[in-house]
Amino acid sequence: MDKGFKEKVKEQFARTADRYVHDEGFAHGDDLAEAARLLNPTTDDLMLDVATGGGHTSLFFAPKVRSVVASDLTMQILKKAQEFISEEGGVENITFREADAEDLPFPAGSFTILTCRIAPHHFPDVPQALREFFRVLRRGGRMVIIDTLLPEDPEIADFYQTMEKMRDPTHVQAFTEDQWLAMAKEAGFIDLQTQKFPKTHDFITWAKRSGLDRQGVQRLNKYFIDAPQKVHDYFQIETFAGEVESYTDQKLLLFGRRPEKK
Repeated sequence: MDKGFKEKVKEQFARTADRYVHDEGFAHGDDLAEAARLLNPTTDDLMLDVATGGGHTSLFFAPKVRSVVASDLTMQILKKAQEFISEEGGVENITFREADAEDLPFPAGSFTILTCRIAPHHFPDVPQALREFFRVLRRGGRMVIIDTLLPEDPEIADFYQTMEKMRDPTHVQAFTEDQWLAMAKEAGFIDLQTQKFPKTHDFITWAKRSGLDRQGVQRLNKYFIDAPQKVHDYFQIETFAGEVESYTDQKLLLFGRRPEKK
């Protein structure tokens, strides 16, 4: 994909920045606690949070590490994240940097911890992003990626890909657990571990967060309603009077480490 796509990503998230910053679904979650357990952060750690979005992951880890660089492709959402974190108060060790996940503007070995949460499905080239994550981590550095898990069943996976693109044109691709493990291994990471977390979404809040208008929400609602029964079962789609109230997907947490030696 060319630069034109990444400009669309910037436009999309600049327009919807407030919704991501103030969405409680990003601020909390068992996935964050598990990420902290696996990363085992200390006040000696230098952390990079890639595609920080509303800054929630950076804010969660800031008290646990020496410093955090919160990076994102979209300057407008970085400004909103900075405002949000400033309003929360009590955190002074986060800096903000505009950065493309596939071409990070940091020297090799700059960080000891790297996080990237609910973002890689927007990346045109995830293997390249993983190579960059590996490059900017010091030897022995730790990484956690959290993103939506692509279902193994091809029909359910196709439904997922279609509905995400109906909701958000900047969605590129989600991956299965095996695909994530293969990509991380190819990038050089070791000690790979995965965990899955269910996440229930209020349908209207989720649909509108990406900027869908009323007609777009209605089309998406119909697509959910008309889905095969196994899709309803997999996503635990809850409906009332022909309207989708909620659905539940799976998030995958992937932990990996850069080897101590070449």
